[in-house]
Amino acid sequence: MLLVMLGHSVRLYDIGLVSRLEAIAYDTKIRLTMPKTVDERIVIIDIDEKSLAEQGRWPWGRDKIAALVTKLFDTHHTAVLGFDVVFAEADESSGLTSLERLSKGALRDNGAFQGILQTLRPQLDNDARLADAIKGRNVILGYPFSNAANSVRTGSLPKPSLLPSDFAAEPSAFSFASYGGNLERFQSVAAGGGHFSPEIDIDGIVRRVPMLAKYENRYYESLSLAMVRARLGFPALTPGYPEGAKVPEWIELRAGDNRPRLTIPVDENLAALVPYRGYAHSFRYISATDVLNDRVPSGVFKDKLVLVGTTAPGLLDLRATPVEAAYPGVEVHANLISGVLDGSLKHKPGYVLAIDVLVLIAVGAIMIFVLPLLSPVFATGVAMAVLAVATGFNFLLWNSGNLLVPLANNLILIAGLFALNMSWGYFIESRSKRQFTELFGQYVPPELVDEMAKNPESYSMEGRKAELTVLFSDIRGFTTISEGLQPDELATLMNEYLGAMTDVVRKYRGTLDKYIGDAIMAFWGAPVDDPEHAKNAVLTALEMQQELTRLNETLVAKGWPRLAIGVGVNTGTMTVGDMGSSVRKSYTVMGDAVNTGSRLEGITKQYGVGIIVGEGTREILRREFVFRELDRVRVKGKDDAVGIYEPLGLDGTLSAAQLEEFKLWNQALRHYRACDWDQAELALMNLQRLAPKYLYELYMERIAFYRKNPPGDNWDGVTTFETK
Repeated sequence: MLLVMLGHSVRLYDIGLVSRLEAIAYDTKIRLTMPKTVDERIVIIDIDEKSLAEQGRWPWGRDKIAALVTKLFDTHHTAVLGFDVVFAEADESSGLTSLERLSKGALRDNGAFQGILQTLRPQLDNDARLADAIKGRNVILGYPFSNAANSVRTGSLPKPSLLPSDFAAEPSAFSFASYGGNLERFQSVAAGGGHFSPEIDIDGIVRRVPMLAKYENRYYESLSLAMVRARLGFPALTPGYPEGAKVPEWIELRAGDNRPRLTIPVDENLAALVPYRGYAHSFRYISATDVLNDRVPSGVFKDKLVLVGTTAPGLLDLRATPVEAAYPGVEVHANLISGVLDGSLKHKPGYVLAIDVLVLIAVGAIMIFVLPLLSPVFATGVAMAVLAVATGFNFLLWNSGNLLVPLANNLILIAGLFALNMSWGYFIESRSKRQFTELFGQYVPPELVDEMAKNPESYSMEGRKAELTVLFSDIRGFTTISEGLQPDELATLMNEYLGAMTDVVRKYRGTLDKYIGDAIMAFWGAPVDDPEHAKNAVLTALEMQQELTRLNETLVAKGWPRLAIGVGVNTGTMTVGDMGSSVRKSYTVMGDAVNTGSRLEGITKQYGVGIIVGEGTREILRREFVFRELDRVRVKGKDDAVGIYEPLGLDGTLSAAQLEEFKLWNQALRHYRACDWDQAELALMNLQRLAPKYLYELYMERIAFYRKNPPGDNWDGVTTFETK
């Protein structure tokens, strides 16, 4: 990639994308560094909408232009006046042409008419009045060059500024095929003339103006250069060459032996970069109608360089520039005049190529040889540092030396080499991750391996204790179901069921531990930490029941039996890690809390509910979920009694009927534990009418039993299970 950028820089070929990005970088540097100050040495007389409204549509009669010129020089003492408009056609607005035709026709012998016409002719000849106003004053007339198809030459050109013989070797200046000059009677009496044809780049942006444009093997200066020369007394123009070079890199203005030499840097096409000072109106604007109507304070134009131009949208002199998409064309010339006088034109002398190549090599060497030795974090830091240094150095040359050193090729080189280095590192890292996956994937469900592989050093197979949540689920009556199906049907059913339930576990980031026949075991909180392990496990249990309802519709449509499952969820301290033998290992959880979770799943059928959670889970989530307390039980293998609960849903999601049922159940349970059998039975009967459930029948049977067999004064309300 370094060689590709070097080839572009030394012009072995041109990479269009790099050139376009370089133009964008140039525009960005212009906008970031322009001083945004007003140059008081230059004033723009604006033919604006206000002027058109007061003075009439453009073009105005030459008598108004003559009055404008006279006022500027005689009243306001302007130093130089330049026109960014062209006077290419004769003014016939006074009617003099019609009177001349009459004098040579029907009224040729009318002495009185001829006498009056002779008297009025000086007043009606507006072109003569303008020519008289221009004559003997520092007026520079502007005109356009053109290469447009079918364009024709009109008007008159000023004297050329340079001839081919003035150059050591003929330069490759911008060459034009036609021009639209001013009338000869104006150009011949003007102090000079200058073209106002900027170079428009391929993207439509005006970034430079030819200081010298070529027409028929002669070189004509720009409006801005002509005005500067007029201000300095029209010093001679001389091409400037570096030692041994045949292509000029600057134009010298030599005003005399005792006056300083002014140099204007140009490129190989004799064009200069426009040093935009800021956004539009970086110069003082005065409406033309205010000058004509004497509404301008004295001293505004004194000893100033004055440009006459237009910002009225209908007159189409708005340009796309690096600073604005619609920028007054007259202000382009004002910026150039300001830059020439200040010596602030950016330039690209021949030695810039050496700077560009050396910077590319230095940047490329660092990116190629240093980055591969660093970690991604440090490599990113180094790349950002190189980017900052290269950009800072470029801006230093731009601001301090007015040097235009390419920047985009360095930015592309840095970005490209950084991307290549990261890509290579990615492939190497991917190989390491694949090895990690192959190792850890033997024990950990694959859905979490990718996340773990992002930071493998944070995970270990070592056994550890942690608070986790475990879930067990089982199909009720599975033996009967399996006996009623063919083997292939049973396999299809189990695949659909286990697939659907596994998707729910994965959705809530659960670790799928194992399938035990038709049973599923999963846990949350390891190997990837999950602060909401209890919540995700309960949400999984609830959604498993919902998913089973959808799945049953499919099964019934196939003529297969409906499925019912019980789910047990418990939270507590467990041992998690790589456990097993040398023959087979598994990343799993063990401990009393795990056993309790299994027992909870087993007793769901005893209460006719789909989900039972333990006390640990309920305690963590009591503010987020509504739990129905089912009982206090002593499961097989445990001496201590534990509360068991059925999750009804997230808090705030239950209907009014569900809340009423929940309230009535709590009352029934409270009467039951107080041995108030009558009140408990009444509440249960109301519940059965409201929403029949096996749970209510179970407690009514217990009440009937205890009426015949009172539990005694020391009864704790705990139900003991002797089986799993």
